Amino acid sequence: MKIIKLNAIDSTNTYLKQLAKETLLQDETVVLAKSQLSGRGQMGSGWLSREGQSLTFSMFKTFEELQIEQQFMISMAVSVAIANALKNINIPKMAIKWPNDILSANRKIGGILIENVLEGSFVKYSIIGIGINVNESEFPNLPQASSLKLETGKTFQLEEVFHKVLKSISKNLKNISAEDFLDMKQLYENSLFRKDIVSVFETPDGSRFNGIIKGVSNIGELLVETENDPLQKFQLKEMKLIY
Repeated sequence: MKIIKLNAIDSTNTYLKQLAKETLLQDETVVLAKSQLSGRGQMGSGWLSREGQSLTFSMFKTFEELQIEQQFMISMAVSVAIANALKNINIPKMAIKWPNDILSANRKIGGILIENVLEGSFVKYSIIGIGINVNESEFPNLPQASSLKLETGKTFQLEEVFHKVLKSISKNLKNISAEDFLDMKQLYENSLFRKDIVSVFETPDGSRFNGIIKGVSNIGELLVETENDPLQKFQLKEMKLIY
């Protein structure tokens, strides 16, 4: 594993993508930035990070014979790895909000942005971007955001959290294969936020409905049981969970 440490850059994902185009990168090359000026989340949403208080890094990861229809396994493996690593340093009430927000006590402490490069019917490599709120104490106008410090009352060493999370991610991705799919899916579903609980969902047009999260499909759709349908499938941005 190679770790590149930088000061302020626009985005670790963007930097690593450009690097991958220009040179033959070593598998598990990681870019760690002290500050991200234009961090991104899923579907173009922003990611707030503060120098010296947040972790923002991206990993370049190659795969052998991981089929396109199984690419959600990457998201599951990384989400489970981060949740496990933080649980192991006593962050309370860890959960994964579909598809890959990392929560503690119902508040978001981490996010993941995965960009896959495809070749034929396989995933050639992924750029996996991760942001974790570590020692922040204020989140103006972000009532659902939190940090490791806010959830525990403790101040953490960024370097220590970084290496624990990175080790967990590397372990989960190392042997990723079709044979592991169902086991990883089970681990992911066991950690899903509000699974098997009646929840309120909102569609893009503003209408709301009640449903119960039952799990995910093999391609990563959220499976929701509703009054009118035993099981509906939703993709990202087709609805949002109100909590």
